[in-house]
Amino acid sequence: MGDLLEEFFKRPYIAAKVAEGKLPDTWREIVGDRAAEVTTELRLENHILHVRIQSSVLRSELFYQREALREEINRRSGVRLVNAVIIR
Repeated sequence: MGDLLEEFFKRPYIAAKVAEGKLPDTWREIVGDRAAEVTTELRLENHILHVRIQSSVLRSELFYQREALREEINRRSGVRLVNAVIIR
């Protein structure tokens, strides 16, 4: 039974949906508690991650780290979940 469940969760569609559900936790782990607290929107749409940050200082800092954020999210997710990050 355990092997069957493991095989089920390794399917690309299922793995992507599980990773999408864990996205808020993954975001917090990557950017830290302070940035996660001022994140008001975290939405994945067509492999584009839309992030809204209240703090202009953190928004500016994260804007320049978009590619690194995308790579780290995909690495931690184990699937290619995000193709681009838009920070507003």
